[in-house]
Amino acid sequence: MLGAFVIVAVLIGCLGIYGLAVFTAEQRTKEIGIRKVSGARTADIVRLMLWRISVPVLIANLIAWPVAYAYLRHWLDGYAYRIPLSPFYFLAAAAVALLIAWATVYGNTLRQARGNPVRALRYE
Repeated sequence: MLGAFVIVAVLIGCLGIYGLAVFTAEQRTKEIGIRKVSGARTADIVRLMLWRISVPVLIANLIAWPVAYAYLRHWLDGYAYRIPLSPFYFLAAAAVALLIAWATVYGNTLRQARGNPVRALRYE
């Protein structure tokens, strides 16, 4: 049952990240069009948009790490046999969160970057 709720929570988080990516791409339609006309490759635009999504995910991880460490340390103290908390666990969680964010954003950003720059410039 816990696994089902975790999957639902991850899907809701992906929907939020996707909404943020679509909103950011819509606001930056003109910028993407100008970059394309100026000679930017699709890969450059995708990399730029992925970086703009990565920054909030990384900041959220840096904020969450101390809280998670304190909570887990307190929770694990109640067990006779416990694992040591390694920084690897936190780095792995951050990597998974970043990969989920990238996978959520990549498709929409790629579609936006491959679009016709003239249509993007006429948008506004």
